[in-house]
Amino acid sequence: MIQHVGHAVMMLILALALTACNDRKEAADNKKLRVVATIFPVYDFARIVAGDRAEVQLLLPPGVEPHNYEPKPEEAVRISRADLFVYTDSYMEPWAGSLLRGIAAKDGPLVVEAGHGAELLPAADHGDEHGAGDHEKHGAMDPHIWLDPANARLMIANIASAFAQRDPANAATYKANAARYDADLAALDERFRNGLSSCRQRTFLHGGHFAFAYLAKRYGLAYRSAYGVSAEAEPTPRQLVGLVREMRERHLRYIFSEELLSPAVAETIARETGATVLKLNGIHNVGKADLDKGVSYLSLMEENLKSLRTGLECH
Repeated sequence: MIQHVGHAVMMLILALALTACNDRKEAADNKKLRVVATIFPVYDFARIVAGDRAEVQLLLPPGVEPHNYEPKPEEAVRISRADLFVYTDSYMEPWAGSLLRGIAAKDGPLVVEAGHGAELLPAADHGDEHGAGDHEKHGAMDPHIWLDPANARLMIANIASAFAQRDPANAATYKANAARYDADLAALDERFRNGLSSCRQRTFLHGGHFAFAYLAKRYGLAYRSAYGVSAEAEPTPRQLVGLVREMRERHLRYIFSEELLSPAVAETIARETGATVLKLNGIHNVGKADLDKGVSYLSLMEENLKSLRTGLECH
């Protein structure tokens, strides 16, 4: 799993602290905040809240799987120079604590824990033998909170409050942007609720890591994954046999794969059961082409709804 940011990174951050201070003054003079956001959901939310009042940068390189990510020295320096640093929480970005301790006393950025206040689910809460081993050693909670639109609304509110704190002169703009987006998220939530209310199946199986428990709980679905919260894990033969058996017992015609990870596990299960593979997007990150194209949390969630309606055989 992710290790603490090394001593060399800390020394580099401290050495550039004065430069960071000057950079923030320059950004203030230009009347635009510098914002660094860790993963795609918080990046997209921060962009929405900021509007044209900030330059928001995505820390995670496009296409990189985030669970095993650790900032490089130049990326850590970029954080130290920002006005705001937006991350999910200590479960999604366990490296953040040690890095932020290294810059907090040196006029570092305002730190925004976007997921603060969200009700967390245990990482092990996906039941039976499917992937029930590898995540236990992490002792973690499930970090994929943004896949419940109610949590996305909470994250937007936290981000908007932080922007208003850092830039009081434009607080009304940030709050207005957040309010409009909150309405969009409420509408998204309603589309999911209605779209998944009349389905032949209420269980979906996923040949990837344990990412969709919040979404499943929100809409009263049962969810199984091939392995736990660690995206680098692999299912055991016993776990694969269990998923194949459940597919057959429940007469499931679809198995889901996910973005950024190989669909090999889902394809193996599909071959054994005659099922069709559909994609679900955990929205951790996006590829460069999608980033350039301007995909958003809302557009990716709409794609997820379409896939779920097909996979659950909804009316």
